[in-house]
Amino acid sequence: MSLDKIVIKGAKENNLRDVSLVIPRDKMIVFTGLSGSGKSSLAFDTIYAEGQRRYVESLSSYARQFLGQMEKPNVESIEGLSPSISIDQKTTSKNPRSTVGTVTEIYDYLRLLYARIGTPFCPVCGKKITSQTIDQMVDKVKTLPERTRIQILAPVVKGKKGEHVRLLENMKKEGYIRTIIDDELYELSEEIKLEKNKKHNIDIVIDRIIVKEGIDARLADSIEAALKLAEGIVKIQVIDGDTMVLSSKKTCPDGHISYDEIEPRSFSFNNPFGMCPECHGLGFHTEIDKDLIIPNYNLSFIEGAIEPFATSKEGTYYYEILKAIFEKYKYPLDKPLNEAPEGLIDEILYGTGDEDLEFSFDSHFGGWKKYKGPFEGIIRNLERRYNQTSEATKDRISEYMTVIECKKCHGKRLKDEYLSIKINEENIIDITDMAVQDSLEWFKKIRLNNQEKLIGSEIIKEIISRLQFLQDVGLEYLTLSRASGTLSGGESQRIRLATQIGSALVGVCYVLDEPSIGLHQRDNDRLLEALRGLTDIGNTLIVVEHDEDTMRVADHIVDIGPGAGIHGGEIVAQGTIEDIIDTPNSITGQYLSGKKKIEVPTERRKPKDFVTLTGCKENNLKNITAKFPLGVFTCVTGVSGSGKSSLVNEILYKILAKELNRAKLKPGKYKSIKGLDKLDKVIQIDQSPIGRTPRSNPATYTKVFDQIRDLFASTTEAKLRGYKKGRFSFNVKGGRCEACRGDGTVKVEMHFLPDIYVPCEVCHGKRYNRETLQVKYKGKNISDILDMTVEEGVKFFENLPSISRKLETLNDVGLGYIKIGQPSTELSGGEAQRVKLASELSKRSTGKTIYILDEPTTGLHTADIHKLIKVLELLVEQGNTVIVIEHNLDVIKTADYIIDLGPEGGDGGGEIIATGTPEDIIKVDKSYTGQFLKKVL
Repeated sequence: MSLDKIVIKGAKENNLRDVSLVIPRDKMIVFTGLSGSGKSSLAFDTIYAEGQRRYVESLSSYARQFLGQMEKPNVESIEGLSPSISIDQKTTSKNPRSTVGTVTEIYDYLRLLYARIGTPFCPVCGKKITSQTIDQMVDKVKTLPERTRIQILAPVVKGKKGEHVRLLENMKKEGYIRTIIDDELYELSEEIKLEKNKKHNIDIVIDRIIVKEGIDARLADSIEAALKLAEGIVKIQVIDGDTMVLSSKKTCPDGHISYDEIEPRSFSFNNPFGMCPECHGLGFHTEIDKDLIIPNYNLSFIEGAIEPFATSKEGTYYYEILKAIFEKYKYPLDKPLNEAPEGLIDEILYGTGDEDLEFSFDSHFGGWKKYKGPFEGIIRNLERRYNQTSEATKDRISEYMTVIECKKCHGKRLKDEYLSIKINEENIIDITDMAVQDSLEWFKKIRLNNQEKLIGSEIIKEIISRLQFLQDVGLEYLTLSRASGTLSGGESQRIRLATQIGSALVGVCYVLDEPSIGLHQRDNDRLLEALRGLTDIGNTLIVVEHDEDTMRVADHIVDIGPGAGIHGGEIVAQGTIEDIIDTPNSITGQYLSGKKKIEVPTERRKPKDFVTLTGCKENNLKNITAKFPLGVFTCVTGVSGSGKSSLVNEILYKILAKELNRAKLKPGKYKSIKGLDKLDKVIQIDQSPIGRTPRSNPATYTKVFDQIRDLFASTTEAKLRGYKKGRFSFNVKGGRCEACRGDGTVKVEMHFLPDIYVPCEVCHGKRYNRETLQVKYKGKNISDILDMTVEEGVKFFENLPSISRKLETLNDVGLGYIKIGQPSTELSGGEAQRVKLASELSKRSTGKTIYILDEPTTGLHTADIHKLIKVLELLVEQGNTVIVIEHNLDVIKTADYIIDLGPEGGDGGGEIIATGTPEDIIKVDKSYTGQFLKKVL
């Protein structure tokens, strides 16, 4: 076996056609080719899956049960493989407790640093916290009123699991008589059984004293004994009263607060010891939002102004109770609420207090009933029902809820006392709220005394190196407190890439999925340097990528194709970039050489009108005014983190969805919007799956399946048998195979091996029962139709315009190779997005629709981008407006209008740098987009 090569023989995963391939080890290899050609099947489903599987197999069966089983890929053999690590775009946690700091583990080092060298200040008076002597403690106790009965306690266990048998035995031997465990008093002489898996607090009762003159010596001895037992902490508990915690270590001089031992867990917002008790460490609450209950005050009650009860009918309880409030204020039900008296709106939202309302309502079961009593108000009503009812009702009510900052910690997630521990005047959350580049600067300039340097230097070195890696992969604008669920696929991938660079492993095979996503051309070079760093130390790097810059720096390129799906799955060319260019049937080579290219339009369309947004302040946007042209193709550009998504997705889309589509969304911060009357609906086409289960597929999503089922139900055979349209659905009883319930496969659980899905024995994967499959149209049954590719379907249904039109649009967006019934779980993000595009294209257009797309080129080859641009142009030709957030220069150069944000990311961005045609943008010196556009125009 050669040590400098990876040798793959007979790979047949998905659409791969018995592929054999030799690639160099410890080099950077790019896999490229059309979308759907088989790149991911070779890189992820074959090479990564086998490398990971072999490594996991080498572990004990005990360890394997925690790692999940890897299925053996369909490949004859792979030689020269290392343990593999996949860094794709899908695996960031959507958990609100997960942040950039926790994912990169920088926050763990920060917690350790603050626990060891942080200086505590009193959160009440702001004075520096100092430790107390025994004399000071005695004086503190003597400030209690005379004759106060107290007990002196040594807190020996705090929040630790276990039975603690030996500890209690030792305390008994040392002559102590009583203990308080979890707020219950026990005699040490009795048998004490504690739950092993529950956390316990144990205080030993050292002494019981009445406060009076002459107790100084006894008090000092007892406090000293407690301090010794509990490592510097003593509790003074007033019998039937409050408890005072004193410490020989850290206490406020004015007695406002005493700190226990400060530990790393004190700074964790995921641990009860550190988290804010109000929001449990989330930094926010969800609560009913009055703006979502009455989104439009220009409507009347009759027109559905009160959203949760907009469909309530006359005679129902909620209709009649709200009507009674209107009658009380003598305000008509058909007048807009913007003129209603304030008291009326307040009573609808917050209730009538103790004041009774009288009305009758139809209770369905017992006929009309009289009601007399107060109304709790819609907000309290929804809150109560949210806490008491089923999941379905909760989901419905959650549409009227919004996220608001926690009033106690103001979004900082920790308890006050731990936010008062500082290093160089900054607390731990101040550091995580800085952009990566600012916190890196802060740590480089940190001022410490000699003792702090000794303790903290190693920790600070680790933090700096991790922050540096984040900066190196172009993420200097992120803050460590940013929730990982809000990151784009490209950002989350680069974060995990930074973690891997930090681990400095050697001899690993890394498989990456388009790391350049979401990166402006300006930042690409830094990313490529970071990737080069991985191969320089001795790792193999396989990158699935369409980006030309990445191909040009690669050591070896593998071009897979020639087409997509059934037309792909073969190696078209491999070697250097010149080898790819010299291969005539390589589509990649044709675009690299310039034989094929996306042309710059000869003229740009003129805007018909504008939608103007003023006062945009969401995230890093600096109170900007943005004018979006209508009837043209607009690109919103700028470096990563410049504010593109905040402007388009958080403000513009949410306003349009709320106003035009009546969606229950709360837009980001803005002042006003003009020009909505020129539009009738907004459609956001993103890369989320078209369905979550294998039951959804392109046919069901585009609704072409309804027409195919109608067609089958209209055949002579179906009419003779009395079959209706429902007979041809695999989701309902009747026509489907009941053995697999229309799935076509049956899951076999294999315990410590991965579950296996086998074709159903009864229908052999056809999903339908025998009778249904006997109904045929032009010699094909319904299962055969679902198994056809889209391009086969176009020919087959050419005489049926309603069906062929929908299939043709799928073909036009470059999805001719997918099966009509391909499960949605098997489609990539780019494919799902194009299915959505095709679905929109096949609808009749009003010419007043606005389409919003966020980086639609993700996962697309230049040839597919060419098709995508044609599709978007088609939408604009019909009079619609298309707005795209994009970094891809081929898309940007074909736009009619550009809005460029920047100049930098994070705090350095959030402003509009340039607007106009691509020709206008290249004249603006401080526009990075303009600088790169200049080269391609």
